Amino acid sequence: MTRDFRLLAIGQGFSWLGNAFQTVALAVAVIATGGGARDFGLVMATNILTLLAGTLFGGIWADRLQPRRVMVASDLIRFLATAGIAAMFATDGYHLALLCALTVVSAGAGSFFSPAMSSLKPLLVPAEDRQRANATLSLLQSACGVAGPATAGITVAAFGAPAGFTINSVSFLISLVAAAMIRVRAPRGPRTPMLGELAAGLREIRSRDWLLANLLGATSYHIANGVILVLVPLVAMERLGGAHAIGWIAAAEGLGGVIGSAIGMRFRPRRLLLAGLLALPLMSVWAFSYVWPGTLAAIMIGAVIGYAGLLFYDVAWDTSLQENVPHRFLGRVASWDYLASFLAMPVGNMMADPLADRFGIDRVLTACACVLLTAAVAMLAVPGSRRLTRTGRPAEDSDRDLPPSDSTPAVDSGRDLPPSDPTPAAVLVSDPHRD
Repeated sequence: MTRDFRLLAIGQGFSWLGNAFQTVALAVAVIATGGGARDFGLVMATNILTLLAGTLFGGIWADRLQPRRVMVASDLIRFLATAGIAAMFATDGYHLALLCALTVVSAGAGSFFSPAMSSLKPLLVPAEDRQRANATLSLLQSACGVAGPATAGITVAAFGAPAGFTINSVSFLISLVAAAMIRVRAPRGPRTPMLGELAAGLREIRSRDWLLANLLGATSYHIANGVILVLVPLVAMERLGGAHAIGWIAAAEGLGGVIGSAIGMRFRPRRLLLAGLLALPLMSVWAFSYVWPGTLAAIMIGAVIGYAGLLFYDVAWDTSLQENVPHRFLGRVASWDYLASFLAMPVGNMMADPLADRFGIDRVLTACACVLLTAAVAMLAVPGSRRLTRTGRPAEDSDRDLPPSDSTPAVDSGRDLPPSDPTPAAVLVSDPHRD
């Protein structure tokens, strides 16, 4: 892997670990200061709503500016906002309005960071190494997802919530320094009106049947998953023995993610997206295991299987985007992808309680498992999803809406970019019925 990719991986590794400290510290701090579930719910809702409001604009600016500069600015803002939260709780100056304001600042900056990183990643390695790079980051994130919460819980219990916020703010600082040291530059053309650029990103999605189908399928998938993620802790608490069961299941999910990411590093099928979509239905096994057989051992096995399939699909999806979407649109397309998750998950979260009250937890979980399976099968039903074939080359910029200056090759201070190849990254057999 290249120097620039290693810098990104180091920065993101610390950032993902820091996020676990933030999650644990926030819950402990709000509840310990008497805020209770109402305050905590309001802060979480503020975070989600800010992400919803900012993500599409983050995608536009990721395609307008150098993505590493957007990442540096985002990390700087998040460092300051999180340090402010740490100072507030350290001085016993808790105010809900101030916490929500700082959350808006931090989440708003984060909504710009994610599309920028999606735009930067494919520039850091040669095209033929992108799948391995995506799998490496996925493996790192899964490992942080296992180690982070346990470490954060011990630290916050020993030193208090302000220590957790402080560690998270330092993680943003490390990520900032790592991003600032990355030397690769992206080609950028002249700007057009913001709404026009947003519409151009949406046209890129609509022009590819596999891309549109996967985004729509992911939306319904995330709604069902949002319901499941609210209900499964209740099942663990009521039927499986309480908090220790939640911990064991979380560890199994993390192990599954590591396995799926490791498979993504080595398994390189010609039709990568098809392979990912064939693995995605395994998540329905995980969801249904809470209903039958419903034992802790079976659920843990289901979690390993399901999350292995999910993380392999994630690797396949990221690689397919990078190889088949022209880079000048990648930030905007990624922002629509993030938006589907940010919008759908809270909808599912809010639906969980009334659905469980009306139909019972087991029936709702069974229905959600069927939705997960149906969403994956529906994505497979689209011809482009089955026929998309990778060649390990970067995608061409189409002539549509392409400014003349975008034909200028990337200028890189510090490393040589792989030579451009005029052959498209994939051979996509067109569906005669798509627009």
